[in-house]
Amino acid sequence: MKPVLVALALAALLFAPDARAAEILVMSGGAPKDVLLALAPKFERLTGHRIITRHELVSNLRQRILEGDYADVLLMPVPALDNLAIVRKIHNEGRATFGILKLVVIAKAGTPPADISSVEAFREVLLKAPSIVYSTPASTPSGAHISSLVAKLEISDIVDRKVTYRPALEGGVSMVSEGQAAIGIYPASEVVHVDGITQLGPLPEPLQLSILYGGAIATTSKAPGPAADFIRYLSAPENRAVWRHEGFEISK
Repeated sequence: MKPVLVALALAALLFAPDARAAEILVMSGGAPKDVLLALAPKFERLTGHRIITRHELVSNLRQRILEGDYADVLLMPVPALDNLAIVRKIHNEGRATFGILKLVVIAKAGTPPADISSVEAFREVLLKAPSIVYSTPASTPSGAHISSLVAKLEISDIVDRKVTYRPALEGGVSMVSEGQAAIGIYPASEVVHVDGITQLGPLPEPLQLSILYGGAIATTSKAPGPAADFIRYLSAPENRAVWRHEGFEISK
């Protein structure tokens, strides 16, 4: 058989919809939401599998999995996956990492630029802001980190009087775009395409949090093969541009 015909035959086998198409339940933190909106339909067309996505605060998602909730694929910060691996809630085989998120400061569109390039400048912005919003410290890695750095900057007593704890999944970013909070601090993927806001910039590097996101097959999965295929698809080199477009930093 000619090489071209062989290649076409292999492509047909690899990408034809599977007669045993599976439903793959993806339980995820909020950060990759737009990535999944972009990539899941393409995977479905290639394979015939159906992707069902559910997004939860990381703390809630972790608790649900610990309590035995069903999932096929978990997308979470890598430390959260590591903790689940210890108690055998995920398979180590088939794990992948996707990209790194950093925290950015946002304000309502039209707000004059503010200098947050240094630790002292960022501290001054927090002191002067009439209202602040960021994620609940007990619910997400970003919220816990911001609460900790506010304490390290020795301004907790001032910030506590004007902060609202609201995860992005529950409308925190919208509070900024609607003028209900002067500034917000969220992972880049939560704000990158939101109308009505402007990014003042990333946190100063000494205060920055780098959140490495990854994926794993849950031990409850009844479709581990298709689940592994989906994780491989998400992490494929040809899909890195999608992760980058949605606010993730991708190592070369």
